[in-house]
Amino acid sequence: MTQAYRPFFRVLFFFICGAAFSIAGCSKKPPAKTTGTFTPPPSTVKPTVTIAADKTSVNKGESARLTWTSTDAQNVSIAPEVGAVTPQGSTSVTPPESTTYSITASGPGGNADASVRISVNAPAAVVTEAPRNTSLDQLFLEEVRDAYFDYDSAEIRPDAREALRKTADFLKKYPNMRITIEGHCDERGSTEYNLALGVRRANAVREYLVSLGIPSDRLNPTSFGKEKPFCMQSTEACYAQNRRGHFVQTK
Repeated sequence: MTQAYRPFFRVLFFFICGAAFSIAGCSKKPPAKTTGTFTPPPSTVKPTVTIAADKTSVNKGESARLTWTSTDAQNVSIAPEVGAVTPQGSTSVTPPESTTYSITASGPGGNADASVRISVNAPAAVVTEAPRNTSLDQLFLEEVRDAYFDYDSAEIRPDAREALRKTADFLKKYPNMRITIEGHCDERGSTEYNLALGVRRANAVREYLVSLGIPSDRLNPTSFGKEKPFCMQSTEACYAQNRRGHFVQTK
């Protein structure tokens, strides 16, 4: 190669090299640019949940309505008592006492909790009048029942059995009380006959009370026959009142 052609080949060499570098450079892609904020996949978003009550204070026996909403949750439940619920909804509750209702929302992204408290007002105290001091004599008159008899009979009738059961219940409450059982008759028949009939009636009452658990030594039978009538008219209704076994406290 002569010196005259050397400058030409240098220029050609540099031209070829420059072209090669240009071609290699065009084949490269610029790096991608990122814009905006990173958003995690839905499966990793943490749930949210809220709960509220339309009334946070109720009287005993009244109801309140719970309302809730949640996001990104697969399971939602409310305690106590309500249990599993839908992601959004409402329900009525009647707390027996002041109660905090807690809601839990869970999903792949974690758990979230919220709560609301409903206070139950205690019922107003009922003021009752103190019982009157009733004497034992008054109680005796109110609780002890006489036994009535059919004409010319000393047999204990069904209604007399019921009366004597109530009398026995009273006497069992006061084991130191002693009583006299008076046998009475209506005005028909002789004095002697009615005295004897009165004894039979008083003894019949005594025996029945003993059968109900009253000790015999607390019961003293006696007879007045027709001498102390309760009703003074000569009518069947009046006679029926006088045929009785009557009780008096033994002082």
